Amino acid sequence: MSTTAELLKGAAELFPDEVVTQAHVRHFDLPLGAGRFALITLDNGHDHTKPTTFGPQSLANLNAAIDQVEKEAADGEIVGVGITGKPFIFAVGADLKGVELLKEWDHAYAIGKGGHDVFKRLSGLTVPTFAYYNGAAMGGGVEVGLHCTYRTVSAALPAFSLPEVFLGLVPGWGGCTLLPNLIGAEKAVSVIIENSLNQNKQLKGKQVYELGIADALFEGADFLEQSLLWTASVLKGEITVERPAVDRGEAWDQAVAKGRFFADSKVHGAAPAAYRALDIIAEAKDGDLQKGYDAEDKALADLIMGGELRAGIYAFNLVQKRGKRPAGAPDKSLARPVTKVGVVGAGLMASQLAQLFLRRLEVPVVLTDIDQERIDKGVGYVHAEIDKLLGKGRINQDKANRLKALVTGVLDKAEGFADADFVIEAVFEEMGVKQQVFAEVEAVAPAHAILATNTSSLSVSEMASKLKHPERVVGFHFFNPVAVLPLLEIVRGEQTDDASLATAFAVAKKLKKTAVLVKDAPAFVVNRILTRFMGEIQNVIDEGTPVEVAEKAVEPLGLPMSPLVLLELVGPAIGLHVSETLNRAFPDRFKVSPNLKAVVEAGKRGFYVYDSGKPELDPEVAALLKQGDAVLTEEQVRDRVLDAVAQEIALMLDEGVVAEAQDIDLCLITGAGWPFHLGGITPYLDRAGVSERVNGKKFLQPGVASVPA
Repeated sequence: MSTTAELLKGAAELFPDEVVTQAHVRHFDLPLGAGRFALITLDNGHDHTKPTTFGPQSLANLNAAIDQVEKEAADGEIVGVGITGKPFIFAVGADLKGVELLKEWDHAYAIGKGGHDVFKRLSGLTVPTFAYYNGAAMGGGVEVGLHCTYRTVSAALPAFSLPEVFLGLVPGWGGCTLLPNLIGAEKAVSVIIENSLNQNKQLKGKQVYELGIADALFEGADFLEQSLLWTASVLKGEITVERPAVDRGEAWDQAVAKGRFFADSKVHGAAPAAYRALDIIAEAKDGDLQKGYDAEDKALADLIMGGELRAGIYAFNLVQKRGKRPAGAPDKSLARPVTKVGVVGAGLMASQLAQLFLRRLEVPVVLTDIDQERIDKGVGYVHAEIDKLLGKGRINQDKANRLKALVTGVLDKAEGFADADFVIEAVFEEMGVKQQVFAEVEAVAPAHAILATNTSSLSVSEMASKLKHPERVVGFHFFNPVAVLPLLEIVRGEQTDDASLATAFAVAKKLKKTAVLVKDAPAFVVNRILTRFMGEIQNVIDEGTPVEVAEKAVEPLGLPMSPLVLLELVGPAIGLHVSETLNRAFPDRFKVSPNLKAVVEAGKRGFYVYDSGKPELDPEVAALLKQGDAVLTEEQVRDRVLDAVAQEIALMLDEGVVAEAQDIDLCLITGAGWPFHLGGITPYLDRAGVSERVNGKKFLQPGVASVPA
């Protein structure tokens, strides 16, 4: 058998570019005369913008530090060992860049086993061990603390999670085994499964304490001092840590069953990670830790060599890296300052935009509309949203007053926009209306002002074509709800100049949105793909396949909602409008569904009613549907839908709608909530053989979102 040191040395050779974390050991006397103490600090030598991670060399460094303190403990030189992190960061888990490089199951297994072998030494020392969660802790960062005897947490800690299932892994360095044995299966399932699959929800310091993961909670300002004072009291016997008994009966089984139900509702069996994690939690019921660690090692290796994790890491990198450095954006030095924003319209979308610009830019925002009543309603909406922030303690009264004073509404565009640097329209989705609005704005806004349109499908170039200065018109397409979905499709019209585009990207960054540069093509990216996707579902229904069969066909993708529920959210009328726009552009591929038209004309808000609490086909809609007699199976529907999507993406890439397939995936993840385990969509189409079946080749190179060859 290889020793841990040999195992890690071999793994480190596979990963030469690791950002190495040091494990510094220092000694001091604890307060209250409690004795000599060793504190290990995890630090990669960078500031908090590059969080501390565990690659193989980093684990080897921690292993060496434990060698030292183990000997000191055995020799009676120290009474305890603590572990903490650099300022603002405890540790954020395994180094995913290293995981991407792994090509063989044995190497993946070595990483899992190596982490376990190092971490579990902390619980094997002859003196008590303490984890001090001083800052962000995720994945392996959380797990190293779980191997300690006691834990404290900072009230200022902003983010604490076991995000592995979100990425397509399991918490594999003790998380699945130790956490349920510490806080019970129900709470552990909530942290490991539910939080992960709820868009990687993070816990704050106080919640970590309330869940029982940490034994004490201290303020951030003097966190370490207070933790060491508490440590001294524990070691002297003045404080006894009481933990509630864990229910190992039926409650454990119910928690696992509830977790499976939740995973089904989110991924519909399409991604294995949640189910593997739940299997390990189920097995951990008898408290046999080593059995749990062995199961974690195997699950980790299997998942590292599987497609979902590679797609998950690819998706994570898209959002974290590509999303922050948009492909094709002009030099940011060309951007002009924006000191006042105008919004044309005061309806719900316009009001959401006004609120976002106000909150992020903190500059004057002025709304205009066709009558005072609408304007008052729009300004009132923004004020109410500010009051909500105040009520939640997100801003103070002074800030609330200041923000409210910055938002105004006027009927006269000349009065409102004469000194605006950026004017965005959110009026009715009709070309003539938008052209008229822009003509009115151009007549009164300064020569340098950007004119932005929130159109979801119309041509930005055509919208700008009748203006004296079409070069300053740019598409600025948000997704609803504006506050939730990060994507912003920035559309370059035929005449849009670099300064206008650079200003649009600079504003997007201040709005904290993920901006993607898109060519001025019908419906841009997300709406074009979704309309082709939904259109194919609609086509098979029109041809004769029952609604429930068509809907269930795409469940294995694990999408956030079914196609017809999504249509309800978007609004059937908007869905119909976009399909008509695309039908005019590409009549051979985009049909206008007569059934959808009938539903819209009947004034229905969707296909379903929810009288029983779950969606059921509305009898009134069922009566409207006119179907053919071609009935397909779920598998046939799925093939047809995926083939259509693969064809459309290939055509979009050929047209240069975006720079690369990666941008399509980034748009679907951040604009439509498509799952990380699909990698957006193109890795899934590649993995399922659809890309080659339809286009004769894969979208991505081998090793991008897949195991390297």
